[in-house]
Amino acid sequence: MHIAHHLWPQIAFGLILAGGLYLFVTEKLRIDITAMLILLALVLTRTLDSKQALSGFASEPAIIVAAVFVISGALAATGVTEHIGAWIGRASGRSEWRTIAVVMPMVALLASFTHHVMVTAMMLPLLLKHARDRHLPASRLLMPMSLAASLGTTLTLVSAPAFLLANDQLQRIGSEGLGIFAITPIGVALVVVGTLYMLAARWLLPKRSGEGGEDDYLRLGRFRTELLVVPGGQWATRTLAEMQKAIGPSVQVLGWLRDGVRRSDLTAGSPLLGGDVLLVEASADELMSLHDDPGLDLNAIARFHDTLSGEGTPQLVQTVVAPGSEFIGRSIRELDFSRQFHAVVVGLWRHSGPVAERLSDARLREGDLLVLWGRPSRFAELATHHGFLLLAPFAGEAKRRLRAPLALAILGATVLIAASEWLPAPLAFLLGAVMMVATGCIDIRQAYRAIDVRIFVMIAGVIPLGIAMEQTGTADLLATGLAHLVAHWPPLAVLLVMFTAAALLTQPMSDAATVALLGPVAISLAQALHLPPTPFVVCTAMGAVVAFLTPIGHHGNLLILRPGQYRFGDFLRVGLPLTVLIGFVSAWMARWLWLKGPLLPHFG
Repeated sequence: MHIAHHLWPQIAFGLILAGGLYLFVTEKLRIDITAMLILLALVLTRTLDSKQALSGFASEPAIIVAAVFVISGALAATGVTEHIGAWIGRASGRSEWRTIAVVMPMVALLASFTHHVMVTAMMLPLLLKHARDRHLPASRLLMPMSLAASLGTTLTLVSAPAFLLANDQLQRIGSEGLGIFAITPIGVALVVVGTLYMLAARWLLPKRSGEGGEDDYLRLGRFRTELLVVPGGQWATRTLAEMQKAIGPSVQVLGWLRDGVRRSDLTAGSPLLGGDVLLVEASADELMSLHDDPGLDLNAIARFHDTLSGEGTPQLVQTVVAPGSEFIGRSIRELDFSRQFHAVVVGLWRHSGPVAERLSDARLREGDLLVLWGRPSRFAELATHHGFLLLAPFAGEAKRRLRAPLALAILGATVLIAASEWLPAPLAFLLGAVMMVATGCIDIRQAYRAIDVRIFVMIAGVIPLGIAMEQTGTADLLATGLAHLVAHWPPLAVLLVMFTAAALLTQPMSDAATVALLGPVAISLAQALHLPPTPFVVCTAMGAVVAFLTPIGHHGNLLILRPGQYRFGDFLRVGLPLTVLIGFVSAWMARWLWLKGPLLPHFG
């Protein structure tokens, strides 16, 4: 009876863990909900008390992850990431090998302080366009980019939740925690090895260009609009190239009108004159930014500004041309929008098919999305008109380009404060996130939207799992079994065992959940072997973060799956040798850093 009572915590934990693993792997429930269920089960079975169970929400990893999301969002909102992405595109040249050689280190660097999935999402359309312009197969570029984004998370402690959790576990046992750059030597080695491997093993990558879905993917929400160069404004007399460099690569100039006449003799080097009209295509956010640019005006607004009546501050709204609408087949000019509806059409998005050169000549089709500018009191009439569906506020958000230097400065200061340990890392990053909002680099609504709540909640939920694993003695039990097996193995081999276990477990599970489970085992194993725990925990976290065996192991890989037309086997073929190589490099570097092993192999 006494033995059963003694074993009860381990049995309860085993059952909860089995149920949790089943839900994590099958994804019958969202990962954050699974994490919360595990947390509640641990409390209800008395495995943990409520304070321990809720400690994850106030934990350093959860706070840093939320702050990093906000900082990433601010870099995107000020156009910093997009500019860097465009620069990478320009530096990539025409050849496949040069693109890989430039893209991988740069993307890794970008991912080291921001969220790697955001970096992958930002680079995806840029690389697709790059591949199409240079007639390269997209599938040969997207996988190296996605792998580099994951490798980049090993350059600092803060960009992958797994390392933050590992550090948290080390601090809980009273060991000295890791500094923000403690794992950087390993990260640098991995980025170098990963880039060289991708260059050498390019022939393993499939040759498929994302022809099918690529166009739609790129055109998602590209609006046709006309820009007027404001006489005496900041762009008058400056060249088109200067303006394009400032407003970013995602605004495409399709035509140039001077005195109402289309001019094909004007090039990027020609100066803009006040009154010139540019025919452009831009995303929703860009359209909003152009609307806010003092040197430019949306042509329709400039022309009809004084004729619009009604109350309220003018604003942008979007509407869809209804099926069977009486406007189908008629041009915007014929409809005389400004008189009929007291609103002007400033942008048009069409799912497929050509659009007339001038916006006013565009003949409307069913499903066309129109961006309108007018006064709120007049939109009521429009909303009830059966020719249109769904009148909604325009979804674009202006890029805060002028604040880009400020956003970079805040990021630099945050990293410096955390690295010099002037403030603890969670506070430094929290300060950085708050400064981004306070200085207007990102608006508060955008900041909350930037935080991926699922990841925050999941981290808060898996931390108690690690604590329970330790407290119930399950970690010790597993570690004792492992220690018997590897008692006479060299440390390098033991580090490889931990890396491999994490690499396999992280495929169906998240990196954070993997470290929550295996971290305590690594610590107990190190104590049983009378070795410092740090290298064992770090190798476990490395295995959880950079094992590229399946597309489901990483969210970034899921993003590129469809545009690159990859199959499941492609990841295994490219990823298996790479993961073996990375495992060996991680173990070798960890042994050198924390177990005083040699850096260079000596033979004989």
